[in-house]
Amino acid sequence: MPWPEELERVLLTQKQLEDKIAELAAQIYRDYANKNPVLIGILTGAIVFMADLIRALPMDLSIDFISVSSYEDATTHSGRVRVLKDCSHDIRGRHVLIVEDIVDTGLTLQHLRHILQDRQPASLRLCCLLDKPSRRRTNVTADYLGFEVPDEFVVGYGLDYAEKYRNLPYVGVLKEDAYRKTCGVNSRGA
Repeated sequence: MPWPEELERVLLTQKQLEDKIAELAAQIYRDYANKNPVLIGILTGAIVFMADLIRALPMDLSIDFISVSSYEDATTHSGRVRVLKDCSHDIRGRHVLIVEDIVDTGLTLQHLRHILQDRQPASLRLCCLLDKPSRRRTNVTADYLGFEVPDEFVVGYGLDYAEKYRNLPYVGVLKEDAYRKTCGVNSRGA
């Protein structure tokens, strides 16, 4: 796939992503074999990662999705999370694995964990493809983690900028001037 001119560089290749997903799937399988977990993907960014992850898991599982909003505007995190689309599964007594594309501030995931924990699952863990710990504002950590990334604006493999680049088969770094000229956004808020 051609490299869009707005990208500074490729950070994680398709092969690196495939290898890491196989590794994460092996860890998850060891921990959840015979438990029929519910994997809950956070829309929209986690779709690509979750699709590849569930295909790599040779076990019974259920999938669901939740969509949340955590911003007042495009540049600041409000500290509040609003559920836009809730899960359809009853997770009481079930083993739940939240699947997320990137953990940035951690505020969204902290709030989402509280929401889901109140529903009394048997267990609740987090699988995250990317982690940007330099931006963390809470103590949220992933139980299953793909890659730690620098404090740069990353796109591709489900991650977007203005709804572009989600379909790239790799993770790239967007040129700073490509996003600053539009709205000054420099990170996400998960």
